[in-house]
Amino acid sequence: MAPVVERISESWILAEAPHWDVETQSLYYVDIIGKTIHKYTPSSNKHTQAYIGEHVSFIIPVEGEADQFVISINREVHLITWDGVSETVTKIRKIAEVDDQPDAQINKFNDGKTDPTGKLWAGTMGRESATGKIIPNNGTLYSINKDGQVKSQISNVYISNGLAWAADLKKFFFIDTAEKRIDQFDFDVENEAIANRQPFFTFKEHDIAGSPDGQTIDADGNLWVAVFNGSKVIKIDSHTPETLLDSIELPAKEVTSVAFGGPDLDELYVTTARIPNYREQLLPPDNGALYRITELNAKGLPGVRIKL
Repeated sequence: MAPVVERISESWILAEAPHWDVETQSLYYVDIIGKTIHKYTPSSNKHTQAYIGEHVSFIIPVEGEADQFVISINREVHLITWDGVSETVTKIRKIAEVDDQPDAQINKFNDGKTDPTGKLWAGTMGRESATGKIIPNNGTLYSINKDGQVKSQISNVYISNGLAWAADLKKFFFIDTAEKRIDQFDFDVENEAIANRQPFFTFKEHDIAGSPDGQTIDADGNLWVAVFNGSKVIKIDSHTPETLLDSIELPAKEVTSVAFGGPDLDELYVTTARIPNYREQLLPPDNGALYRITELNAKGLPGVRIKL
């Protein structure tokens, strides 16, 4: 059967960073511009949200704790309590702060995800204080351990996006959206290090319109990449460079990120956006909605809770 694309939420402004939590069988994600965190529980078809009031770009449940999450707030990482229902949260403590040098204090976190060991990796993007426009190559990808120690991994990043790890922990895949490609690194889990950066999949090589945004990896080692301004999700082979396996069209233009979920991890959840004044006016309900894609003949890997 062909993949089935289903719109399952109302329209948000900039939905991002979907994380499927196996324990609660729920999807968590954010609306960056709406300054909210969201929860969707398929079994009850229930959507809830809480207002953070600041730039929030990811939400990850904490291992071994009920109702505790790590979120980004601007360029800080915070531990919060949220019951998944209330419209407000309780801030517990600040875990870490990045980009505190004078030329980067307007920066904000963009994408963030836990690696298979439960360690947080998160990247920033540069911003102009007066206009809010992106400052090229002013962001950094960091790894952040449970004690709040911050390690710079990739500097001179335009828009940090798309984090994925091979199941054997030997390869790490990363997207700087402005580069319009997926890069591959050797991953050293013992030393919390990446090395040997290589272009792995290039949009220009395949004449793909739009830019790569968030990504995830499935149980077969294939990468699923959201194509911003391209109205699609693409599937590529992570074992062989420049190998496009499939492309799935969506009714929303600004496709932002992807995560496998569902009881059997065979449903692909896709976040989208309708960013005001970006290039054209994109209207609800299709633009900005959360989507679910089924009949993919693929299964993802379990989302990893953060270890604190």
